[in-house]
Parts: sequence; C-alpha cells; structure tokens
Amino acid sequence: MANSRSQELRPVFVLSCFLFVVLRLGIFVAADEKSNESRKDDGYDFRVTEDQIGDNSTISGGAYAAPNSVAMDQERSELCNTDMSSFLPPPYNNISKMVCRPVWNTFLLRYHKKEDNVMTFILSAVYTTGWVAMGFSKDGRMVGSSAMVGWFNRKGLARIKEYYLQGTRPSQVIEDAGELDLTKVPPAVVINGAMIYLAFEAKFEKPLASQPIILAFGTRYPNHYRLSSHDDKTTILFDFTAGSASRVHINPGQTKKNHGVLGTLAWGLFLPIGAIVARYLKHKEPLWYYLHAGIQFLGFLLGLANVVLGQQLYNKIDANIPSHRGIGIFALTLSILQILAFFLRPKKDAKIRKYWNWYHHWFGRIALFFGVFNIMWGIHLGAAGMSWKIGFGFLITMILVTVIILETLSWLRRSERTTTPPETFQMNPF
Repeated sequence: MANSRSQELRPVFVLSCFLFVVLRLGIFVAADEKSNESRKDDGYDFRVTEDQIGDNSTISGGAYAAPNSVAMDQERSELCNTDMSSFLPPPYNNISKMVCRPVWNTFLLRYHKKEDNVMTFILSAVYTTGWVAMGFSKDGRMVGSSAMVGWFNRKGLARIKEYYLQGTRPSQVIEDAGELDLTKVPPAVVINGAMIYLAFEAKFEKPLASQPIILAFGTRYPNHYRLSSHDDKTTILFDFTAGSASRVHINPGQTKKNHGVLGTLAWGLFLPIGAIVARYLKHKEPLWYYLHAGIQFLGFLLGLANVVLGQQLYNKIDANIPSHRGIGIFALTLSILQILAFFLRPKKDAKIRKYWNWYHHWFGRIALFFGVFNIMWGIHLGAAGMSWKIGFGFLITMILVTVIILETLSWLRRSERTTTPPETFQMNPF
C-alpha cells in the first residue's frame, strides 16, 4: 500500500517542483527586466535626436543626397529662397514673411500665421512619381490623423485631397474625410522643377504650438484616389512658435512588456500545466477535473487579456506584423472552441463521447503549439532581449522535462499493472 501511495504522489511532487522552479525563474527575470527598463516610460517620447532632422537623407524615386552637411545647408537655403510667386496660384503666391524649415529628407515646410488661428502651409519635396502627404496627429500616431495628400497622375493632372487615416491598411485611408477645418481657399498642388508643392489653408481651435506632424510618401500612383502603402514615413513634433522640429519616438514601454508577460503566463505556463494535469493526474478523481478546468479557464482569461492588450499595442505603434497577429487570433479562436466544448461535453456513456475526446485533445494540442510558437516569434519580432529568450527557453525546457518524467512514470505504472498478478491470485493445487 505504501509503495502504491508513493507512486500516486509522484506526479504531484514533480508538478510542485516544476512550479517552484518556474516561480523562482519569474522573480529573477522580473528583477532583470526591472533594472533594464527602469528608465523607460510608456507612451510617446518627444525629443530631438543627435542627428539633425533631414541631414544626409535620401528618398527612393528621385530624391537628392547631399555629400556633406555644408552642401545640404546650402541647398536648403537656396530652396527656402525660391520665388514661388511665378508658379503658385493666389493667394499662396503673394504671402510674405513665410517661415521655412527643413523637416525630413528633402521635405521643407513653409507656414504663415494669420488672424483667427488660420494658418497657411506649403510643403515641398523632391518628386518624380506617386504621392506626398502631410498629416496632423493628436498623439503622434498615424491612426486617427488627418492628412493632405497631393500627386500628379499618369496624365499629368494635379490632385490634392484630404484623407482620414482610420487604420493601417490602404482600405482604411478614407478620401474626402478628416478633421482639418479647411478654409474656402482651394488647396493646390504644383510641380516646379524637381519639386512638388502642396499648399493649403486651415483654421484651428487655438493657436498651434507643438504639433505632431506626419510626413510620408509613396512612389506608386493612387488608384481611383485610393492611396498605395507608403514607401517611407516619419513623425515629427513641430513647434510652430519657435519654428523647430524634433523627432517623435514611440516607446511602447510597459505595454509591450505586459503583453509579453500575459502571453507567457497564458501559453507558456498555465495552459500547459492544465494539459499536464488532465493527462497525468486522472487517478485523482475528481480532483484532476476541477484542477484542469480551473487552470484552463485562468489560462484562457490571461490569453484573452493578452490579445486585447496586443490590439492596443498594435494601434499604439502602428505595427505591421500580420503573422504574429494572425497566429495569436488563431490560437485564441481554438481556445474559445475549447471553452465551448467544455459546456457541450457529452456524458461518458454517450456514443459521440469518443469523438468529443478526440476533438478536445487535438484542438488543445494544436492551440498550445501555436501559442508557444507565437510567443517565441513575438520575442524575436519585438527584440525583447536575451533575458526573455533565456527565461522562456528555460520555461519550455522545464515543461518538456516535466512531461518526459511524468510520461515515464505513467508508463512504468502501466507496465507494473500488466506484469504484476493480483494479490488474491492463487495457484490451483494439484
């Protein structure tokens, strides 16, 4: 009896050791991450980088690249002194004392403040084909901003429209929409030499001070006013009071870290442990069932929270990582099906019970595989650092070792049952 009792407690002992090691590892990784991230904040970091905005830059599709900063400054000075009265339509051609500043690559921004918070903008850049855009953002992100976009089509006809950037996909860039309060002065787009000029006038609720500005370009022509994906873009914080620009650095910070922690807890810890309980503790009836259901529900809630947080992070940094996002949604869908299967579980003596078991087991294993793979893929895409790679690698290794040990103990227990005769067995006397 004592030997049988010890055999029954072996899986519990192995699981307890596994949880102890994992918790100790979690404390170590958390402390390491805290020391590395102590100076990082969540949100948007507006600051000037060491490199001057726009120096020694190139644009695909025909932009120039100055050989040195002196030549670049000289070129900019000449461009800012360009007489626009000969090619811009009125009233843009006779505005005096416009402020001119280089903002990004070959992009120059001219602006003039008028009464009643009305401002005139003229954006210029080297141009060959495609479109050029200037957007106004509330928080530095592309999503939710309004932009003026100008281009010349294949027939040489000028086009300039306001767009609302509802999302990151081309279909979510909506024409003739946006929150810019354009005045009755018609916007204009003109080509002069190698430069394209976008001119427009807008009224604001209050005087512009520090304003996040999005600059972008695409080298492909819009198709029926639908813009192609941008070839490059940047976000700057432009101070219209001082006439200076600084780069906007989007730092997802704590949100990114929380996304990784939730994913690791859900798909790297609780859901695998729940599966281990169901496979190796079934002799503890009905304890195994309640443990399995409770742990899996907790893992599902963590996984759901992880997807919600991932969507927020996706919108915050305007991420374009469809593989990671798609795999995460797929794994979540499989876990939802597992939850539905829990409520639709047939009785043990039902004819369809074996099919339900097959479905429940294999859908769960597929979900776990894609969940674990997506964590590793996310660590790679997010450049999370060596501590995350080591920590998650150690966690997965411990799970695999635990499964191997429990599977070996289970096999030995089954072998003893098949080879050891029952205690009541007696030889028939002659």
